[in-house]
Amino acid sequence: MGMSKSPGCFGYPLSIFFIVVNEFCERFSYYGMRALLVLYFRNFLGWDDDLSTAIYHTFVALCYLTPILGALIADSWLGKFKTIVSLSIVYTIGQAVISVSSVNDLTDHDHNGSPDNLSVHVALSMIGLALIALGTGGIKPCVSAFGGDQFEEGQEKQRNRFFSIFYLAINAGSLLSTIITPILRVQQCGIHSQQACYPLAFGVPAALMAVALIVFVLGSGMYKKFQPQGNIMGKVAKCIGFAIKNRFRHRSKAFPKREHWLDWAKEKYDERLISQIKMVTKVMFLYIPLPMFWALFDQQGSRWTLQATTMNGKIGAIEIQPDQMQTVNAILIVIMVPIVDAVVYPLIAKCGFNFTSLKKMTVGMFLASMAFVVAAIVQVEIDKTLPVFPGGNEVQIKVLNIGNNNMTVYFPGKNVTLAQMSQTDTFMTFDIDKLTSINMSSPGFPGVTTVAHDFEQGHRHTLLVLDPSQYRVVKDGLNQKPEKGENGIRFVNTLNETVTIKMSGKVYKDVTSLNASNYQFFPSGEKHYTINTTSVASNCPTDFKSSNLDFGSAYTYVIRKAGDGCLEVKEFEDIPPNTVNMALQIPQYFLLTCGEVVFSVTGLEFSYSQAPSNMKSVLQAGWLLTVAVGNIIVLIVAGAGHFPKQWAEYILFASLLLVVCVIFAIMARFYTYINPAEIEAQFDEDEKKRGIGKENPYSSLEPVSQSNM
Repeated sequence: MGMSKSPGCFGYPLSIFFIVVNEFCERFSYYGMRALLVLYFRNFLGWDDDLSTAIYHTFVALCYLTPILGALIADSWLGKFKTIVSLSIVYTIGQAVISVSSVNDLTDHDHNGSPDNLSVHVALSMIGLALIALGTGGIKPCVSAFGGDQFEEGQEKQRNRFFSIFYLAINAGSLLSTIITPILRVQQCGIHSQQACYPLAFGVPAALMAVALIVFVLGSGMYKKFQPQGNIMGKVAKCIGFAIKNRFRHRSKAFPKREHWLDWAKEKYDERLISQIKMVTKVMFLYIPLPMFWALFDQQGSRWTLQATTMNGKIGAIEIQPDQMQTVNAILIVIMVPIVDAVVYPLIAKCGFNFTSLKKMTVGMFLASMAFVVAAIVQVEIDKTLPVFPGGNEVQIKVLNIGNNNMTVYFPGKNVTLAQMSQTDTFMTFDIDKLTSINMSSPGFPGVTTVAHDFEQGHRHTLLVLDPSQYRVVKDGLNQKPEKGENGIRFVNTLNETVTIKMSGKVYKDVTSLNASNYQFFPSGEKHYTINTTSVASNCPTDFKSSNLDFGSAYTYVIRKAGDGCLEVKEFEDIPPNTVNMALQIPQYFLLTCGEVVFSVTGLEFSYSQAPSNMKSVLQAGWLLTVAVGNIIVLIVAGAGHFPKQWAEYILFASLLLVVCVIFAIMARFYTYINPAEIEAQFDEDEKKRGIGKENPYSSLEPVSQSNM
């Protein structure tokens, strides 16, 4: 068994410290790398959004499928300690490889700042990701189970607390890395040309992984290490197979029923193995409903972030970007785990309520389901404020008068009169078949002009009018709120020459006379821009600044000559900024986090406590497998059901989880908790009594005949 008792500290084995620090560094490394991945795919490898997202999800799913492999290696071949060490080395190499793959000078032979041979970088980064998926997934089930192994009999309370601390380390690591890694990314570096510093941003996680490995190895002398017990999974599979075959052979009435279907393996396999497999199958059966929880939980990164992009990020004095809302979960975890552990559970126990693991997990599912109900309510509030965009055969038109006269525009069934430099308040919606003619007239211009234009259905258009003879129809190209909570800005040029505008590092090149540029998108805040033109006097200012941009708005800036011969810019609103505050997302994050604390921490601990000693990693891997399946559910539901309304999708997920929660509660009623150590001890006792104790190492593997049972 290795060492008797490891040195202690506050009633905890000292070795725990090394395991928790290792987990913290490993999670920092993993989440730091993951936060960059999509950006790296898009900006460095030049992939489009869809490919980037698909590869990203595939990678995440792989990271949750490889634990099975890690558990097999640990339980049947290398033991947990050696598995963690060897796979950590693989992992560190993977991180280093992906860091190297992002060095553009690797293939940038002409020093122009972009790699000449992209396929080298793609190949390297895919090899890196494969190694990382194997590493992070492989050590996942082993680290938590190895931590649990460090506790003696009778230290259940400390062991439960350990799983909480372990979970805290996971979230502290991910929280810090999601804050720090983006700061590293915007640093500039390079030998021949400066650019976004991916090698540094990937390099820091690689270094931390190396630290994690070193810390773990340093504790080596203190750990309780168990010997792996041969190919467990093989034995389990064979035993189950034999039980089913045997049961099938003896299916007539002549054979007495046996208490449990696995008892049909008694002819060939010993009692101990059968009872171990019973423990595992009972828990695995309970796992069947669990992926539904993860399906909801993992939408924080996708659906909820998209919801945040339609909201206003000014919370008091701080401004939050939509993708930063995810850190709310990690912050709340770091606050909630200790509170729940030290305050909530003891209070519940004081009230005399036996709050068992499975009850906790049921409550966790219920809370997550409620979180989605709240998300749906918030979504309904947001929908009220969203602009209406044209449907299938509709067109929307707004008129912007950029001339010096009053204009009257005659639409079918609607006349609009606009003073100079003004626009219609809203977009007017027309059925494309009914939009037969549009006419314009203006005092001082004889007659009426007809607007000739083929409008594109399902799109917004702006009718720019200088005078009845000079007009232009521009297709807006915005059919939704700008993404990521950014703000769209386009320029309209009324000068008699072509101009170029530079705004916050983006360029509007050659906007021709009486025309509008395309929209470009900017985060919140004031933006400075310069207008490049030849037609104004040299003493005129060419630097301007925008109004203070909020979130999710769009504006048209009209450039014109002012009375003094210099330029002036007029701002017109196309899409109003988001009004619903992002702080309204906090309740749903809070509910989901409370759900996670009582569900996830408990699940880790439950999986450990109900498994026989030689299958602890296997059950941890089974637990992680539920996460992988949950992710797959999201991909299927999001892919299959396209809901006209987002709130309907939230309600669907909430009701699915509610149903699953009820099913799980019923299954949990029939589960009896066990103490694997006691059962094992009982078998040891019986073996001693029968006198075939330890002197015959093969005794326990021999089939036990019916006679001496």
